[in-house]
Amino acid sequence: MFFGITIEKLLVIGVIAALLVGPERLPRYAETFAHLVKRAGDYLRGAKDRMREEVGPEIDELDWRKLDPRQYDPRRIIRDALLDDTPAAPRQAAPVAAAEPATAESASSTAPAAGSAAALLATATAMNTASAAGEAAPSKAPRTFSAEELPPYDSEAT
Repeated sequence: MFFGITIEKLLVIGVIAALLVGPERLPRYAETFAHLVKRAGDYLRGAKDRMREEVGPEIDELDWRKLDPRQYDPRRIIRDALLDDTPAAPRQAAPVAAAEPATAESASSTAPAAGSAAALLATATAMNTASAAGEAAPSKAPRTFSAEELPPYDSEAT
């Protein structure tokens, strides 16, 4: 049952209530309780009918098990989101000295949109390919500060 109440506990509560209420008033309270349960059932059936009326007949066709939040795996959701966009066809790595500068028009037509999952996947693939080929990954050297010029300080970060 719910809230840790078992059938035995409900029977004990019922017997105590019957003794407290007394045999004169017990039938009236039982009738009131039955009426309350019937009204609650009618209310729930009415809510179900109103929902079907507002949403439409497709609510009966819905698979409610698919909407259960316990079945979602964050790793699968992220993997599906990253692989959802099909990346551009992989280009052959050309030597750096022989590479021609690409125009903005050709780069925008073949490259995925910046910030999309395909762009992130393409960047990660290119970095993995570069590290596997022994090339140094493009990195930005850390800025050095002199004694007169102090590094920026973020008071909110500490």
